[in-house]
This record gives sequence, C-alpha cells and structure tokens, in this order.
Amino acid sequence: MLYEVLIVVYLLVALVLIGIVLIQQGKGADMGASFGSGGSNTVFGSSGSGNFMTRTTAILATLFFLISLTLGNMTANREKAVDEWQNLEVPVAETVPATDVPAEETQPASDDSDVPN
Repeated sequence: MLYEVLIVVYLLVALVLIGIVLIQQGKGADMGASFGSGGSNTVFGSSGSGNFMTRTTAILATLFFLISLTLGNMTANREKAVDEWQNLEVPVAETVPATDVPAEETQPASDDSDVPN
C-alpha cells in the first residue's frame, strides 16, 4: 500500500517540478528589463519570482530524489515474481497439467434413433 502511494506522490512531484522549471525565466531574461521591455513587472514584485521559484524548485527536487531513493530501496528488497519463461528447456506440454474431461462430452453421437419423429 505504501509503495503505491509513493508512486502516486512521485508522479505528482515530478509533474509539478517539470511545470515549475518550465515557468521560470532564464538568467538572461532580466537583461531585457533594463532596456525597457518591461519584463521585471511580475506578480511576485519587481525583483521577480526568483526567490519563490528557486525555493520551490529546490524543495521539489529534494522530494523527488528522496522518493526516488525510497522507491529504489523498497524495490530492491522485494521478492521477484517467478517468471514462467525462465526455464525454456522444458516443453510446454510437460508443464501444463491435463484437464479431466467427462466421458459424455468426448463420445460422438451414435445415431439419430433417440430423436422423436
């Protein structure tokens, strides 16, 4: 149960981290603001969203790596499922048990004398 919850949280953190990184401006984006392009007027103030975005990215990246390590550790300690294709030397006919079929189903009908006219 914990494994599945961590997988979902891992996926959500990864998607939010991708979104936050794509929203951020590049280092050279502030250069245009000094020449009057108006890039410094943002929702987060004149200094831009640098502190908020940088802090959020760092927290999400830390969560991402911690969950990655935890999931890797949990996966390494799990028992592997038995693979049916591991032993390819044994023919399939030997590995599949024969099913018991009732005798009535295997015998063909003898004639139509039982059918009323």
